[in-house]
Amino acid sequence: MTANRDSKFKIGLVQTKCSTDPDENLQRAIAGIREAAGEGAEIVCLQELFRSQYFCREENAELFNLAETIPGPSTEAIGSVAKSLGVAVVASLFEKRAHGLYHNTAAIIDADGSLMGIYRKMHIPDDPLFLEKFYFTPGDLGFLNFETRFSRIGVQVCWDQWYPEGARLTSLQGANVLFYPTAIGWHPAEKAQHGEAQLDAWRTIQRAHAIANGVYVAAVNRTGFEGTSESGLEFWGNSFVADPFGRVIAQAPASEEHVLVTECDPKLMDEVRRNWPFFRDRRIDAYAPITKRWLA
Repeated sequence: MTANRDSKFKIGLVQTKCSTDPDENLQRAIAGIREAAGEGAEIVCLQELFRSQYFCREENAELFNLAETIPGPSTEAIGSVAKSLGVAVVASLFEKRAHGLYHNTAAIIDADGSLMGIYRKMHIPDDPLFLEKFYFTPGDLGFLNFETRFSRIGVQVCWDQWYPEGARLTSLQGANVLFYPTAIGWHPAEKAQHGEAQLDAWRTIQRAHAIANGVYVAAVNRTGFEGTSESGLEFWGNSFVADPFGRVIAQAPASEEHVLVTECDPKLMDEVRRNWPFFRDRRIDAYAPITKRWLA
């Protein structure tokens, strides 16, 4: 059973710190789901790789032991909670697909506890302290939508959030909200000079996705410091929801754990798209070169 396409729905974002104990992190996430549901959330999104600290700060083959199958123990535990609360959940996990084959994957669990499907992160970064290419194979499922009990949603993961192509292709399938589970933060040595601009760019690009596609955008980031003073990251929190006009309608603090709940109204999408008819005016006959790596 799915909701009327124009029905209002509430979403929840669970922003937490992460310890070195995966089971502790799972219980913290479940507590966040319960809190969000208690505040009326119907679709709850957890942050990227919520079961562990952000291990991609280093290249260490032992850390592949953090990966799990999907379905697996985490989807089973979260599915049970989702069913008991009657909420849908987006859960970002380190997926072990086969021996030696791993993905950064979001599992979408519906309100009956069933695994609706998965999205595998398409864009994989390789930057200092974000060494994800060592761990993750790029996604091979494309950009997807999921028809939950409460609304149709799109899901991408972290580095995907910088690419307008992914947001467009996901929106064109009818999603009412784009969820972006995230783990992004500052290198402490860079924060004073670049921190404010980096945070603003992160927020701006996602607000632009909301405007360009007339959809809600929900980004959920972790918070807290992980690692050593020489090779650590200060995650900047600031989980937020932008409406189809790009306005930030809810935002979490930078340095605190927080559960953010807000309402989404698809009728606002209709209003915005009528006045800014970007989908009507797209020149789909002229965009073929976008599939080329470079045009100069």
